[in-house]
Amino acid sequence: MRIFWVLLKKELRAFFVSPMAYIVLALIMVLNGFCLRAALSLLESAPSEGSIVTWTFDAIWFWLSYFFVFPLLTMRLFSEEKKMGTFETLFTAPVRAWQVVWAKYIAAVIIYCVLWVPSYLNFELLDWITLGQIEMPVGALKGSYLILFVMGLFNLAMGCLASALTSNQIIAAVMSFTASLLHFLVGLFISVIGRQVNETFVDITNYFASREHIRTFTSGLIDTRPLVYYSSLALLFLALTHQVVEFRRWRS
Repeated sequence: MRIFWVLLKKELRAFFVSPMAYIVLALIMVLNGFCLRAALSLLESAPSEGSIVTWTFDAIWFWLSYFFVFPLLTMRLFSEEKKMGTFETLFTAPVRAWQVVWAKYIAAVIIYCVLWVPSYLNFELLDWITLGQIEMPVGALKGSYLILFVMGLFNLAMGCLASALTSNQIIAAVMSFTASLLHFLVGLFISVIGRQVNETFVDITNYFASREHIRTFTSGLIDTRPLVYYSSLALLFLALTHQVVEFRRWRS
């Protein structure tokens, strides 16, 4: 475990000393600010059944920021190592492939969680400024960040696999972005088609629809099926990443 912690610290240090960390953080802060302002404008214009939490995370601005986060966080994880020739050097040390994969993945997860802290503080600040006059359901707020966390686990794992498959960071970023976007669009398309058929099919398709998951959790309902779904897929993509890294290790 000592080697794992050393690798994890190395990855975190490498990210936070680069300008990319602050570019991504600034992007998230700006777009989350737009989401919150749009939600406030919507609630001011007319009565609504949804809370400010629901409208913030269901806005188009949220999805614009969401899909760009994962390529920016994961594109350099393995691609940079291979491009700079440090991938082979890394494995001359007494380290195992799973330690490298998990250290890079956990580092990306930690950074991903840090990125959403300002968003949460926005809600706390708004509640303090308005003296609690704006309804902000605690269950909806916690549910929103829970589903963001498990969706992040899945998309970061896909990004890790994309980065392990190529030595070009741009290609890795495009692959990660495309995979995340396609998963969202497939779920959205199936969900729309599902409304035209029987309810059983709707229930099945909602299992894959990211937007439906967001709507469920932002309404304060906790459904364990999406949690199992995203966690299982994350483990699957990490297993595939491990196999790719192991293969490249022995081939080199």
